[in-house]
Amino acid sequence: MFRFTHIRLENWRNFAEVDVDLQRRGFLIGPNASGKSNLLDVFRFLYDLVSVGGGFQEAVRKRSGVSSIRCLAARRYSDIAMCVHIGSDENVSAWEYELRFNQDNLGRPTIKLERVARQGSDILLRPDDQDNVDSDRLKQTYIEQVYANQPFREVANFFSSIRYLHIVPQLIRDPDRSIRRHDDPFGGDFLEQIAGTPDKTRNFQLKHIVFALRVAVPQLEEFELWRDNRGTPHLRGRNSHWRKGAWQTEDQFSDGTLRLLGLLWAALNGSGPVLLEEPELSLHPEVIRFIPQMFARIQRQSGRQMLISTHSSDLLRDEGIGLDEALLLLPRTEGTSVCPASSFSEIKSLLEGGMSLADAVIPRTRPEHVEQLTLFGE
Repeated sequence: MFRFTHIRLENWRNFAEVDVDLQRRGFLIGPNASGKSNLLDVFRFLYDLVSVGGGFQEAVRKRSGVSSIRCLAARRYSDIAMCVHIGSDENVSAWEYELRFNQDNLGRPTIKLERVARQGSDILLRPDDQDNVDSDRLKQTYIEQVYANQPFREVANFFSSIRYLHIVPQLIRDPDRSIRRHDDPFGGDFLEQIAGTPDKTRNFQLKHIVFALRVAVPQLEEFELWRDNRGTPHLRGRNSHWRKGAWQTEDQFSDGTLRLLGLLWAALNGSGPVLLEEPELSLHPEVIRFIPQMFARIQRQSGRQMLISTHSSDLLRDEGIGLDEALLLLPRTEGTSVCPASSFSEIKSLLEGGMSLADAVIPRTRPEHVEQLTLFGE
């Protein structure tokens, strides 16, 4: 199964420059506002390029325009650029996709370079002669156009398989959550997504999810999809300590239960890369400790790539996390740098001395002068 094997960025949000390999599982570790969400957003941008109703112009518009995307540290060379390698462990660069863009004098996003390579040989390179004659063509990528992307449809399909879900429990509890929402990454239409899944697939996945939820919520006895008299889908559960016959729906579930539910659904639903933000939120530390092992098992079964942002030392105490899987985001004066933990000899020495990965890397992402928070209110 394909995955992202390498990413290179220029002038993307927090990042003046990024050039780093990616593993099948990656943990993005950094302080607040270092750019963990912005790094995951690169892959969401690629998804938006090829999604129904999306495309290059819409992907930029959703991010409030080129000026909002461009790194504040950009100086003379202000183009925004991304290049991803797609492949496998045996063939790390089966495909390359590169996009470079800026804006014209009217502030409209315009493509400066679009390139697709297969096995190291370019099969698309723009601008081409037709683009030079008609510059309006550079307002759209070829990757988003079905009639143009046939030679590299495999790349477009891979981008469309990317999944991002960062559940906001309050949205799931909103009875009108799904109105005018489709494929909402924050869970506004999450229950509609579950209800729209074919029955056999949905029941199979919910069965596995219930088993996992019982680990975190031991008293859970039953869990099912249910529609009210308006046809609105709900998830309802029954716990052993409730009175017989009592059901509760998602509006009465805890934040932790809803977030774990979303996390498990995202991991099981789909086949492409899955992007997860801070899966530890609202969960018990002992549950968090076993999330990496759960991800590892899912990967062994499905082969899906998982890219995960986290602050959690509990999550990073798992001994199965490799140094190349841990990517440290370190803010600098000219933008955030991204480096695998394996590039720091000090971290290697600490691990060889018996220290856990969490104890070795979390202090490196500690905000300077954080102790001054204790002075608040004086």
